[in-house]
Amino acid sequence: MKTLVKLDLDKKPWDQDGQIHNRWHPDIPMIAMVKPGDEFRVECMDWTGGQIGDNDSANDVRDVDLTQVHYLSGPIGVEGAEPGDLMEVDILEIGTFEDSQWGFNGIFAKENGGGFLVDHYPEARKSIWDFHGIYTTSRHVPNVKFAGIMHPGLIGCLPSQDLLETWNKREGELFDTDPEREPPLACLPETKSEDVRQWRKPVNDQSTKRIRQIRRCDASNRSAVCA
Repeated sequence: MKTLVKLDLDKKPWDQDGQIHNRWHPDIPMIAMVKPGDEFRVECMDWTGGQIGDNDSANDVRDVDLTQVHYLSGPIGVEGAEPGDLMEVDILEIGTFEDSQWGFNGIFAKENGGGFLVDHYPEARKSIWDFHGIYTTSRHVPNVKFAGIMHPGLIGCLPSQDLLETWNKREGELFDTDPEREPPLACLPETKSEDVRQWRKPVNDQSTKRIRQIRRCDASNRSAVCA
C-alpha cells in the first residue's frame, strides 16, 4: 500500500516537507491526487504537533500553544470530485507508530483554553496512557485497563471561499457577544502560527481550525472499518 504522507515525529510540523498544515482554507494546494477506490496510508501527528510529552508534568498542557494545533495531513485530492459532491471514505485501519505507543488526556488551564467544566477544574491536568495491543493503561490512573477504540481525530474537506466567509462571520458574531470572556467563546481568524511556507500564495483571511465547524468528523466512534 502506498504511503502518501510519511512523517518524522522528531521534527516539528513545519519541517515535514509541506505534508502538514493547520488551517481549513481553500487556497492550500493538494500534496497528492488519488482515484476513487484507491487504497493508501497516511501518517499523522498528534493534534498539538508534538507539544505534549510522555512525562509526569502537566506544564506542557498548561502552556500549550493553542494557535498551532489540530495539525492535518494533506490535503489529498480525489480525481473527478467536484465541490458539493458527497464523498465516502472507508477507514481500513488505524494504528500507532512503533516507537510511539502512547497517548494522553488533558484538561486545559482556565487561562489557556479551558474546558466545558472550567469553573470546577481551572488548573491544567494530564494523564499518559500506554497502549498494549487493543488495551491501554495509565500510570496516572492506577488499576484501570480498558479496550480503546482509536479514531483519526479531525478529518474533512477544505471549505470553499464562501463557506470560509460564513464560518468567520458566524464566529465573529458569537465572539462579539462577550469579547472579554475567558476562555473565549470563539477563536477568531489570525495569522499567528500559520504554516503557509509551503502554500503557493499568502492567505490573509485564515480559518482557525474550529472543532465546532467539523464536529461530525471528530467523533470517537469513527474508527477502523467505518465509512
